[in-house]
Amino acid sequence: MPDLLLELRSEEIPARMQRKAAGDLKKLLTDALVDAGLIYEAAREYWTPRRLALDIRGLTARSKDVREEIKGPSTKAPEQAIQGFLRKAGLASMADAHVHSDPKKGDFYVAHIVKEGRSAEEIIAEVMPGIIRSFPWPKSMRWGAASGPKGIGYGGVEGRGGEALRWVRPLQSIVCTFGPETGEPVVVDFEIDGIRSGNVTYGHRFHAPGPIKVRRFDDYAAALDAAKVVLDAERRKQSILADAKNLAFASGLELVEDEGLLEEVAGLVEWPVVLMGEFEEDFLSIPPEVIRLTIRANQKCFVARPRDGGEDELSNRFVLVSNIEAKDGGVEIARGNGKVVRARLSDALYFWKTDQHDLPDLDQLRDSAQKFGLDLKKPLDQRMARLDHLGVTFHARLGTQGQRVERIRRLAREIAPLVGADPVLAERAALLAKADLQTEVVGEFPELQGLMGRKYAALQGEHPSVAAAIEDHYKPQGPSDRVPADPVAVAVALADKLDTLAGFWAIDEKPTGSKDPYALRRAALGVIRLVLSQEWTIELSKLFAMAFAWHDEARIQKLLSEYETMLAAQKSGDVDGQEDLDNAIAGYERRIREEAAEKAGLLGADLLAFFHDRLKVHLRELGARYDLIDAVVTPEADNLLLLTRRVEALVVFLNTEDGSNLLAGTRRAANILAAEEKKGTRIAHAVDAGLFREEIEEKLFASVNQAEKEAAQAIRNTDFSAAMLALSALREPVDSFFEKVLVNDEDEAVRANRLALLARIRAATGEVADFSRIAG
Repeated sequence: MPDLLLELRSEEIPARMQRKAAGDLKKLLTDALVDAGLIYEAAREYWTPRRLALDIRGLTARSKDVREEIKGPSTKAPEQAIQGFLRKAGLASMADAHVHSDPKKGDFYVAHIVKEGRSAEEIIAEVMPGIIRSFPWPKSMRWGAASGPKGIGYGGVEGRGGEALRWVRPLQSIVCTFGPETGEPVVVDFEIDGIRSGNVTYGHRFHAPGPIKVRRFDDYAAALDAAKVVLDAERRKQSILADAKNLAFASGLELVEDEGLLEEVAGLVEWPVVLMGEFEEDFLSIPPEVIRLTIRANQKCFVARPRDGGEDELSNRFVLVSNIEAKDGGVEIARGNGKVVRARLSDALYFWKTDQHDLPDLDQLRDSAQKFGLDLKKPLDQRMARLDHLGVTFHARLGTQGQRVERIRRLAREIAPLVGADPVLAERAALLAKADLQTEVVGEFPELQGLMGRKYAALQGEHPSVAAAIEDHYKPQGPSDRVPADPVAVAVALADKLDTLAGFWAIDEKPTGSKDPYALRRAALGVIRLVLSQEWTIELSKLFAMAFAWHDEARIQKLLSEYETMLAAQKSGDVDGQEDLDNAIAGYERRIREEAAEKAGLLGADLLAFFHDRLKVHLRELGARYDLIDAVVTPEADNLLLLTRRVEALVVFLNTEDGSNLLAGTRRAANILAAEEKKGTRIAHAVDAGLFREEIEEKLFASVNQAEKEAAQAIRNTDFSAAMLALSALREPVDSFFEKVLVNDEDEAVRANRLALLARIRAATGEVADFSRIAG
């Protein structure tokens, strides 16, 4: 069967976009081909900084003819219905239709439509321009004369404004060939924005800039390799890693591996050449994290450590990856990178020394120190005092960083017992968690916030759990980020994220569509992963109530102060006046606290629904079926661990024969009930055993009573597997009931009683999951 080769070559694509873009291209094209009636055996995507490529093997040369029957009206239908059928079927006259007969409906017209298949080349040429024009780049651009305003020409090219092609970087050429493995492939001809597909590509920008004619994927990959382009990104990564390790080993060093940096560097080069640079040993007095971040962020280079050194010890040499084979072996490239690294490390050294010696005036910080109970002899405490003293704004409507720290401190103390943490240590860690934001190093390298705080905490003798929590309270920051294990860190991390969520919910700054400027989805996912990481049975509603309460407290105190000031101006100084004043203030406080509690309840319910959505996303990414998640998530469910266990137990249960059969029976019962409820049929409030006409009714009733009792006890013990096992006993009596009993009996009382029995089945299974939401 024929194979398809596709290459879209452009200027340099940002490294962070390449992998996803190649995957998107593969999905968009293969989906379009399948939708058009083609099938293929295999497809694989490739990418380099300057190209996206697809190798699709075993693609059918032509789509199949499609035969379709369109049912029409009766042969006795009026002319208007006949004409509508002709238009719908695309027939010229009724002579082109066929007459079919049905014992109940009589004779009716049917149109037999045959849609001829199309060649694969025609389909590919049709779908590719649309795929390129609508490609989902995170950011894209227009370029060239055609991107000019409409009605204005430049260089003989008419401007088309917003209609001009957008691509991540200027698109330069398209390769698209199709043909059998043993024959000569053809060029699939299409054009987009003046770029016509062909069979010519180009190699490395400097080493092999000339045109290369290709036929199919195998000779395409080989030709690129000869032209100094490694097409396979994984091969580039392996080559870089192996060469870097070998180069470090030859110098008596060990490479500090970094998967994220390796992925990025592999997306910056087409022909990787690994070199080694160096800087002065004096810079090693800088914390190793700062050195590593400086070299990583600014030069995309790897650091190395002595083979006999510790984990935190670094060498003054670094490994860089060039995109060219220089004539001097890379000496000048390494030297140039070394100059830039030294300049950046000089800045870092200055900031590090400044942080240690340039401390604020302690007299100015005494109020903040007293407020938080800080020890001004400790540098990190001084940083926290200055953070509050300067009134650094967190958000215009949510107060300063100092106010936020106060909320997180109180919340962390309340959460600590729920996760097995020492409340005193949790409060201390929360108090110091944001202090490093006032350091020069974090000001220059924001990525080091938390990590520098841990270093300062260790230097001033803080408890190890406190130091760890200062670094880890930002985590996890994504689905693949590490989850803190220390209970103190977990308490502070939960407090930090919950304060953020409650705050932005309170001011109605919730995520909308794809916009989430305050990363609230990430914060919610962080809470979910923290709660599930150690299997804590924490009720989210209680956490929300705590978070909203501390947000409301400052506002309430401000309102009380303003109210008291206003009333005091109206009252005399006598005893009766003071008593009236106190009563008025107490009444006002009671009222505004009730209003705040009511609002917090509404916000908490909305925030819980948001968490349900994030939990569904999280569980789907772990492989759970969406319908099983929907079946167990109810609006009031706020225990994430128990929800997750319900899903796990339901998955196991439905994979058994009893489970799948009970699902079918329960769905049947639910469908009958829904239909009768819609018609307004009477359903008895309770099952009356005296109205049973069949033995199986008695058996099913007894089984439901027993299953309800056992399942309820298992749920109270949070043993959802046992609850499912209890329900499995219903499988046989439910099947027998539907085989032997007619639900819609002629006797209205019997019918209502049997419907009530079905309602008991629905209610019993509903204690574990809503079976009506489960597909299949």
